[in-house]
Amino acid sequence: MILLLLIPVALPFAMPVLARRALDRLAPTAALWMLTCSAVVLAGSSLVALGAFVLTGLLEVPLFAALGELVHPLRTASNMFVVPAAAFSVGALAVCLWTLVRTVVRQSRAFRAATSAADDRHTAGDLCVIDSPQPDAYALPGRPHRIVVTTGMLRSLGPDEREALFAHERAHNAGGHHYFLVAAELAAHCHPGLRAAGDAIRLAVERVADEAAAAAVGDRRLTARAIGRAALAVRAAHSDRPSFAPAVATGPVPQRVAALLSVPRPPRRAARRMAALLVACAALSVCASATGVIGFHHQVEVAQGEERD
Repeated sequence: MILLLLIPVALPFAMPVLARRALDRLAPTAALWMLTCSAVVLAGSSLVALGAFVLTGLLEVPLFAALGELVHPLRTASNMFVVPAAAFSVGALAVCLWTLVRTVVRQSRAFRAATSAADDRHTAGDLCVIDSPQPDAYALPGRPHRIVVTTGMLRSLGPDEREALFAHERAHNAGGHHYFLVAAELAAHCHPGLRAAGDAIRLAVERVADEAAAAAVGDRRLTARAIGRAALAVRAAHSDRPSFAPAVATGPVPQRVAALLSVPRPPRRAARRMAALLVACAALSVCASATGVIGFHHQVEVAQGEERD
């Protein structure tokens, strides 16, 4: 049982390699969905495993064993392993909770500030222009969805490039990309091995919007040029937008521009293999955590005298 619970804790450390290959071999939309779903499943499974370690360690303590009505000793691995694993799990869950609460508070403040700034400006449809010399543009979620762009950004781009920029941000709002970014942020807080997956999800989000913008304006080179110029303008500027508000200058821009200009076609066989590998990784994590928890529950019932081993 203990060994099974180690699998969902260890599997997320394989995500950096899997995420890079998924971006190379899968279409942007497929990569976005596959990586996000895999990260969420792996994060949830690792939390379940850590929780099971904590409960196992607690039931080794006489006080909690009495509260659990254990009439026999809980049959687990040696205390030389169980107690340190439980202590580590308690620390990991505490750090996860603390960083998650801190991030939620910080991002909520940033979202309220961005929403308030947008509410104070007149809008033209979904476009909200903020008078600021700092170049910036992002898709602001909410009701209604809005595209926020500063006058500094508008002055940095030509008319055609502005249309590509607006198409990019509209694609973010239409695709609900802020949900993917929130999921990536939560998963990264649940397990350090999923931080690379979060970066890959953010890149996939931008790649999906890049492709949608190129299709909307009908010119991939124009879209690539608009993204490059917007990124150069934003690079030296400071932005207070929330991290789940997608922005045109997010991610490794040279890689995005190269993808727009080259339009690589990943082999279908390689894409299918990559998708199958991600599904298998997530399925293994779920099965291992579920089997470990079921085994733990069975051992508790045996210790309570309700079942025979």
